[in-house]
Amino acid sequence: MKSSVTSEQTTAASPGLSDPELQKITIPYYMLSALRSDHAGEAGAVEIYRGILTVTRDDTVRAFAQEHLQTERRHLALIESIVPLGERSRLLALCRWAGWITGALPALFGAPAVYRTIEAVESFVDAHYRQQVEVLEHKPDQSELRGLLESCRADEIAHRDDARSRLDKPRRIGRLWSWLIARGSEAGVRLVMRF
Repeated sequence: MKSSVTSEQTTAASPGLSDPELQKITIPYYMLSALRSDHAGEAGAVEIYRGILTVTRDDTVRAFAQEHLQTERRHLALIESIVPLGERSRLLALCRWAGWITGALPALFGAPAVYRTIEAVESFVDAHYRQQVEVLEHKPDQSELRGLLESCRADEIAHRDDARSRLDKPRRIGRLWSWLIARGSEAGVRLVMRF
């Protein structure tokens, strides 16, 4: 697939995928930057869980991270199958590094810090995907793309709720950490949408 998009839409070419619905997804030009950010975000999410697994020795946290890592790997493969190579962020290595740090650092401080981080990240991702779904809501020709984004969003909400169910009421430092994660995520999205 060409690295630049010159028409109004680009069609996803995803050989090897068994789901025929993915084959039919077309990406409207106006959604490319959002999908670029989704791709970078899912790559970062994979690294968050890899960072957690690198650092933690807590078996419960490890099981939590391994379970959610599988979902994030699936999301990454789905998004990679529809976002043309030339439309992916040039900051992907930075996103992966930032993701790994975002997982590893809280893992140094224990399970509550990990769960607070995942809750904050996934709360942001829920809103991010929701905005994209709303853009496509009244576009029947984009039902496959909307369905893919809704499916990813549902998984991210489940991750958020799983993390949230393992937490006590946040203390001041937890609220500050959540705020920092949300602001960092916003800044990251703005960057990868452009580069």
